[in-house]
Amino acid sequence: MVDLWRRFTGIILLIIITAVIWVAVDAVTALSFLSLILLVKTIHHTYCLTSLDRWLQRFNHASMDVSTISTLPNSFGPWGDVFIRFSRFIRRYYRSRQSLSKALERLQRATSAMPEGIVILDEANRIEWCNPSAELHLGLDLKLDIGQHITHIVRQMQFVSYLSAGDYSKHLVIKQSRYEEMIVSLQLVPYGDKEKLLISRDITRFEKMEIMRRDFIANVSHELRTPLTIIGGFLETLLDEEMQDSDMEKRALTLMADQSKRMQRLVEDLLTLSRLENAQNTLHEEVVNIPALLQSLYQEAQSLSVGRHRITLNLMSDAQLSGSLDELRSALGNLVSNAVRYTPEGGDISLNWAEEHEQGLFFVQDSGIGIGPEHIPRLTERFYRVDRSRSRETGGTGLGLAIVKHVLGRHQARMEIVSEIGKGSIFKIWFPAKRLIKHSIHNKPAAHADVLPKTIPPML
Repeated sequence: MVDLWRRFTGIILLIIITAVIWVAVDAVTALSFLSLILLVKTIHHTYCLTSLDRWLQRFNHASMDVSTISTLPNSFGPWGDVFIRFSRFIRRYYRSRQSLSKALERLQRATSAMPEGIVILDEANRIEWCNPSAELHLGLDLKLDIGQHITHIVRQMQFVSYLSAGDYSKHLVIKQSRYEEMIVSLQLVPYGDKEKLLISRDITRFEKMEIMRRDFIANVSHELRTPLTIIGGFLETLLDEEMQDSDMEKRALTLMADQSKRMQRLVEDLLTLSRLENAQNTLHEEVVNIPALLQSLYQEAQSLSVGRHRITLNLMSDAQLSGSLDELRSALGNLVSNAVRYTPEGGDISLNWAEEHEQGLFFVQDSGIGIGPEHIPRLTERFYRVDRSRSRETGGTGLGLAIVKHVLGRHQARMEIVSEIGKGSIFKIWFPAKRLIKHSIHNKPAAHADVLPKTIPPML
């Protein structure tokens, strides 16, 4: 505001001087004086504008350092003030830029020392920067690949699908064949304005250890199967021949036979888990008649219960599934047998098959002992037991729900558990719509199946 009034004061003073000359001399002299002053000012403004324009052109092409400021034009009056302010602005800009450059350099040094690979992608998934670990993990060369689309370098179909799916909550494991079969874990982290961080980790050692662990368990289980079978067979023979001299011997042989059977079940479950975890064991797809499978499981549950429970089968859909019959029988059978084992005598158990929200829904509902909420997240862990003493009594191996989890993962299904202590449990399995195979019912369901209306029994 002060500069504005100062400039207006100069204009008013020029007008007053012109007016005085007009009165004192004549109008021609006054107008000539005014024209001369305006011409000088115009030449001065034109010169300053031209100098500033030339400097800006040199500034755009010059290296960005402080020495460029020394070439800024000098002048007097308003233009001098403009050049001084412009010089101060450029100096602040350089200081801020140098500070940001140092911070970026420190960040790059820190990320370069990290064992994890980091790739910065723009909104079009082009490479903006990466650290040396990412170059090693993904076969990148920052000097050559900057600006390239990431899928031009990482060409595995799993990664292309992962990138286009948009769901980055889970990591992706890929094998880099160009580096001695390096196994890399990848995860995308969105940030900023549609930009992404691609984080890579070399998990080759951990994967090899996991393979060794699975192979060890599979081999040991396989080697144990034969001696356990022989021991169990001889124990059953001794029990059948009733050659025991005392009740103590009979009780000992009975306990030995029970524990032998339990170890055999454990070995079978370990072998099943090893097969399910083997990445080379592809899923054998077939059409699985779920109503027929549930009727078979219903009969098995009746045999296991021996009349101690009220068991019903509710078929509210005739839809079938695309999947592995053996694996689905193992998973659903585990849930059914658990319901029988952990439901007190006189309790109710129901096996149900329905369609909800265009998905297949299988659920087992029981009036058993129930499960505390603190245990539910860990139920699918291997050998996790809510009550170890009760698990031993019921003959469980602690691997049943782990097997269920792996089978469901191979069928893109998910499990929900609803339970309350003393009121029973519901284990629900949701199968995706793409695995459902629907057709109309022409035959009435079997007599032992209680067919309910097309509504699901109330949940807990």
